[in-house]
Amino acid sequence: MNIRVQAAGMLTTVQDCGRHGHAALGVGSAGAMDVVALRLANLLAGNDENAAALEITLRGPRLRFESDALIAITGADIQAHCSGAPVLAWRPVMLRAGSEITFGGMSRGTRSYLAVAGGIDIAPVLGSRSTDVNGGLGGHVLAADDVLVVATTRDVVSRQQRIAAAEWSLDPRPWFDPDPQTPIRIVAGSHFPQLDSPSQRALFATALRIDADSNRVGYRLRGATLALREPLELVSAGVVPGTVQLPPGGDPIVLMAEAPTCGGYPRIAQVLAVDLARLAQRRPGDTVRFAETSLEEAQTRYLERERALARIGHLIAERLHE
Repeated sequence: MNIRVQAAGMLTTVQDCGRHGHAALGVGSAGAMDVVALRLANLLAGNDENAAALEITLRGPRLRFESDALIAITGADIQAHCSGAPVLAWRPVMLRAGSEITFGGMSRGTRSYLAVAGGIDIAPVLGSRSTDVNGGLGGHVLAADDVLVVATTRDVVSRQQRIAAAEWSLDPRPWFDPDPQTPIRIVAGSHFPQLDSPSQRALFATALRIDADSNRVGYRLRGATLALREPLELVSAGVVPGTVQLPPGGDPIVLMAEAPTCGGYPRIAQVLAVDLARLAQRRPGDTVRFAETSLEEAQTRYLERERALARIGHLIAERLHE
């Protein structure tokens, strides 16, 4: 089954859960910015959580489906219409051959995800179909007139037929929160004690602003110029998505999905894995407030999220096969 790209949108890429296990080679993970939304879209479409789907940024594409398809849309609140009728999000949706979906802008959030039953079928690179936009590795950045291949199977077609009249949907509220007033929780990093006292207080007391100079590699935050007690001479060390670095200019940077594998700036904090998805839905100009928590709390929150996703996945699978 093919999807023809009529218009590409602002930035639409093929993503999965990321390219892991290659940091020693200098290859970052990339993958979906809001990995929870991608996983849920795949579950709603009857896919494995790690199937390749489309990540849509700020303004979406126009797509024509050349065969019957089962889709699901999650993430940011995006306008989506098919033959003049709205396409509902957070639920499975059956499309007939020849259907054309037009995605518009987003009223809340920054990234939406479109999963298609069977998954986008492109060649994996180092075990992943994700697009590393900055590194130019793997995946695909959509352009007009592209044709995307979907790995449709007989099982997918029968599942489409069984739920064509489904009336249920997933409550997005536990999974989607772009509200700038919701604190982003962090664990103090190894160099947090090297911040001077006013900077330590400012990191938690100031509403920082996401700068326009932000992307899938990192979010630059402005609003409080942080400083060290004394200069540090550091060798490069490992970093991951969520690491908060402090460049010499004093504006912290939160590394995101396309984070490098190492860096030489002081590492003053680490965003909780469960809050990275929330941060990924903030857009330039939005504010970020940090709240400190413990490593134990971070681990507990992560395990709670994974258990909740496993329960949701089980319930969705039951509904899809009723």
